[in-house]
Amino acid sequence: MTLAEFRKIAVNGLWKQNTSLVQILGLCPLLAVTTNLVNGAMLSLATILVMALSGAVISSLRNLIPHEIRIPVFILIVATLVTVIDLLFNANLHQLYLVLGIFIPLITTNCIVLARVEAYANKNPPLQSTFDGIFMGVGMLWTLSLLGGLRELIGQGTLLSGIDMVIPGLEAIQVFPANYPGFLLALLPPGAFIVLGCLVAWKNWAEARASARRPPRKKAP
Repeated sequence: MTLAEFRKIAVNGLWKQNTSLVQILGLCPLLAVTTNLVNGAMLSLATILVMALSGAVISSLRNLIPHEIRIPVFILIVATLVTVIDLLFNANLHQLYLVLGIFIPLITTNCIVLARVEAYANKNPPLQSTFDGIFMGVGMLWTLSLLGGLRELIGQGTLLSGIDMVIPGLEAIQVFPANYPGFLLALLPPGAFIVLGCLVAWKNWAEARASARRPPRKKAP
């Protein structure tokens, strides 16, 4: 894999084809889990592991899987990996596992994972497919972390609420005064839609501004 290929995969996953802001995939966990930064980040980390491993496995086996049954086989591979991640969360991060609940097993049917293994891993070598899964997951990670952080900050005036479930002894950061009444709408599903819409609008504005700053291409004579 060349440096140019690596850079293209990274840029696509982190920005150009961001699954949450461009493709708008996986809205169920995107809106339901991101009530705080920790929940969004940890579910994203689980998804990164599944996407990277499934991309590597499916890319390695793609020539052995009959085309007619590829989707059921893909789902079986993803479900196996999700089960392993689910058991690891239950064993090592039990309190967080209870908070995330059904959304870890639902990674199996997450359209982000299935879309990438079908569109990319099924057609490219294992190394590229692994990095594609990683960067697509990291794009989801920063988006869900930012979305969860904004909702948590506006909704209850804190950051990293629930961090003690991941690293015992740490406590949430009280950004706003302790008497901050909170803004309930930010923690409810409508608030998630509003914040997500603002993030999508910000990304479109940033791209339009960057495009306007680029010098026009000279036409060939």
